[in-house]
Amino acid sequence: MSDKLWMEDFHVGDHIVSQEAIGVTADEIMAFGRLYDPQPGHISEETAQDSFFSGLAASGWHTAAITMRLLVDMGFTGVVGVNISLTWPTPTRPGDLLSLDLRVTSVRTSQSKPDRGIVEVEYDTLNQAGEVRQHTQATIMAFHRDH
Repeated sequence: MSDKLWMEDFHVGDHIVSQEAIGVTADEIMAFGRLYDPQPGHISEETAQDSFFSGLAASGWHTAAITMRLLVDMGFTGVVGVNISLTWPTPTRPGDLLSLDLRVTSVRTSQSKPDRGIVEVEYDTLNQAGEVRQHTQATIMAFHRDH
Protein backbone atom coordinates (compact mmCIF):
# COMPACT_ATOMS: atom_id res chain seq x y z
CA MET A 1 0.00 0.00 0.00
CA SER A 2 1.03 3.61 -0.50
CA ASP A 3 2.04 5.94 2.29
CA LYS A 4 -1.50 7.35 2.36
CA LEU A 5 -4.81 5.70 1.60
CA TRP A 6 -7.50 7.37 -0.49
CA MET A 7 -11.17 6.50 -1.00
CA GLU A 8 -10.25 4.99 -4.35
CA ASP A 9 -8.04 2.44 -2.58
CA PHE A 10 -11.01 0.80 -0.86
CA HIS A 11 -13.44 -1.66 -2.45
CA VAL A 12 -16.18 -3.71 -0.83
CA GLY A 13 -14.91 -7.25 -0.47
CA ASP A 14 -11.23 -6.32 -0.16
CA HIS A 15 -9.54 -8.80 2.16
CA ILE A 16 -6.12 -7.92 3.56
CA VAL A 17 -4.02 -10.08 5.86
CA SER A 18 -1.01 -8.60 7.63
CA GLN A 19 2.32 -9.92 6.43
CA GLU A 20 3.94 -9.09 9.76
CA ALA A 21 3.10 -10.31 13.24
CA ILE A 22 3.93 -8.90 16.65
CA GLY A 23 4.97 -11.09 19.55
CA VAL A 24 3.71 -10.44 23.06
CA THR A 25 5.90 -11.08 26.10
CA ALA A 26 5.05 -11.37 29.78
CA ASP A 27 7.31 -8.39 30.54
CA GLU A 28 5.45 -6.21 28.01
CA ILE A 29 2.06 -7.28 29.36
CA MET A 30 3.07 -6.42 32.93
CA ALA A 31 4.72 -3.11 31.96
CA PHE A 32 1.64 -1.99 30.01
CA GLY A 33 -0.63 -3.18 32.81
CA ARG A 34 1.30 -1.32 35.50
CA LEU A 35 1.24 1.89 33.44
CA TYR A 36 -2.27 1.87 31.97
CA ASP A 37 -4.50 -0.89 33.36
CA PRO A 38 -3.20 -1.93 36.79
CA GLN A 39 -5.61 -4.77 37.45
CA PRO A 40 -4.43 -8.07 38.99
CA GLY A 41 -4.63 -10.08 35.76
CA HIS A 42 -2.28 -7.69 33.95
CA ILE A 43 0.41 -6.66 36.45
CA SER A 44 2.11 -9.81 37.75
CA GLU A 45 2.11 -13.52 37.14
CA GLU A 46 1.36 -14.11 40.84
CA THR A 47 -1.70 -11.84 41.13
CA ALA A 48 -2.93 -13.03 37.74
CA GLN A 49 -3.34 -16.61 39.00
CA ASP A 50 -6.25 -15.54 41.22
CA SER A 51 -7.75 -13.17 38.65
CA PHE A 52 -10.63 -13.64 36.24
CA PHE A 53 -8.04 -14.80 33.65
CA SER A 54 -6.46 -17.53 35.82
CA GLY A 55 -3.08 -16.43 34.51
CA LEU A 56 -1.32 -13.45 33.02
CA ALA A 57 -3.29 -11.76 30.23
CA ALA A 58 -2.76 -8.54 28.32
CA SER A 59 -5.13 -5.67 28.89
CA GLY A 60 -7.60 -5.34 26.06
CA TRP A 61 -6.17 -1.87 25.54
CA HIS A 62 -2.73 -3.41 25.08
CA THR A 63 -4.17 -5.70 22.42
CA ALA A 64 -5.83 -2.65 20.82
CA ALA A 65 -2.51 -0.77 20.77
CA ILE A 66 -0.76 -3.71 19.10
CA THR A 67 -3.62 -3.89 16.61
CA MET A 68 -3.16 -0.20 15.79
CA ARG A 69 0.55 -0.78 15.18
CA LEU A 70 -0.27 -3.67 12.83
CA LEU A 71 -2.72 -1.44 10.93
CA VAL A 72 -0.11 1.28 10.47
CA ASP A 73 2.49 -1.30 9.42
CA MET A 74 -0.04 -2.53 6.82
CA GLY A 75 -0.23 1.00 5.39
CA PHE A 76 -3.42 2.26 7.01
CA THR A 77 -2.35 5.90 7.14
CA GLY A 78 -4.06 9.06 5.92
CA VAL A 79 -7.45 7.89 7.18
CA VAL A 80 -9.29 9.09 10.27
CA GLY A 81 -11.20 6.90 12.71
CA VAL A 82 -14.84 7.93 13.10
CA ASN A 83 -16.30 5.09 15.16
CA ILE A 84 -15.05 1.80 16.54
CA SER A 85 -16.46 -1.24 18.31
CA LEU A 86 -14.08 -3.65 20.03
CA THR A 87 -14.63 -7.05 21.56
CA TRP A 88 -12.04 -9.26 23.22
CA PRO A 89 -13.43 -12.81 22.98
CA THR A 90 -10.23 -14.44 24.31
CA PRO A 91 -7.34 -12.96 26.28
CA THR A 92 -3.99 -12.18 24.73
CA ARG A 93 -1.36 -14.26 26.52
CA PRO A 94 2.43 -14.20 26.80
CA GLY A 95 3.89 -15.91 23.73
CA ASP A 96 1.06 -14.88 21.42
CA LEU A 97 2.11 -13.79 17.94
CA LEU A 98 -0.57 -11.36 16.74
CA SER A 99 -1.57 -10.61 13.16
CA LEU A 100 -4.56 -9.03 11.40
CA ASP A 101 -7.23 -10.24 9.01
CA LEU A 102 -9.18 -7.25 7.60
CA ARG A 103 -12.25 -7.01 5.35
CA VAL A 104 -13.79 -3.92 3.74
CA THR A 105 -17.58 -4.11 4.15
CA SER A 106 -18.84 -0.73 2.89
CA VAL A 107 -17.55 2.22 0.86
CA ARG A 108 -19.59 5.36 0.20
CA THR A 109 -18.93 8.99 -0.67
CA SER A 110 -20.22 11.57 1.79
CA GLN A 111 -23.27 13.38 0.45
CA SER A 112 -22.58 16.53 2.45
CA LYS A 113 -18.79 16.60 1.82
CA PRO A 114 -18.07 14.98 -1.56
CA ASP A 115 -14.29 15.35 -1.17
CA ARG A 116 -14.35 12.44 1.30
CA GLY A 117 -16.14 9.25 2.10
CA ILE A 118 -16.88 6.67 4.73
CA VAL A 119 -15.36 3.20 4.74
CA GLU A 120 -16.50 0.43 7.06
CA VAL A 121 -14.10 -2.36 7.91
CA GLU A 122 -14.04 -5.41 10.14
CA TYR A 123 -10.87 -7.02 11.34
CA ASP A 124 -9.73 -9.74 13.66
CA THR A 125 -6.54 -9.69 15.67
CA LEU A 126 -5.47 -13.34 15.65
CA ASN A 127 -2.82 -15.31 17.50
CA GLN A 128 -0.63 -17.95 15.86
CA ALA A 129 -3.33 -20.60 16.42
CA GLY A 130 -5.99 -18.49 14.68
CA GLU A 131 -7.76 -17.63 17.93
CA VAL A 132 -9.50 -14.25 17.82
CA ARG A 133 -8.01 -12.03 20.51
CA GLN A 134 -9.83 -8.88 19.34
CA HIS A 135 -12.67 -8.32 16.90
CA THR A 136 -13.09 -4.81 15.56
CA GLN A 137 -15.78 -3.07 13.54
CA ALA A 138 -14.62 0.39 12.50
CA THR A 139 -15.84 3.31 10.45
CA ILE A 140 -13.10 5.43 8.93
CA MET A 141 -13.06 8.57 6.82
CA ALA A 142 -10.84 8.85 3.75
CA PHE A 143 -10.42 11.65 1.23
CA HIS A 144 -10.89 11.31 -2.52
CA ARG A 145 -7.62 11.55 -4.41
CA ASP A 146 -8.99 14.10 -6.92
CA HIS A 147 -10.08 16.76 -4.40
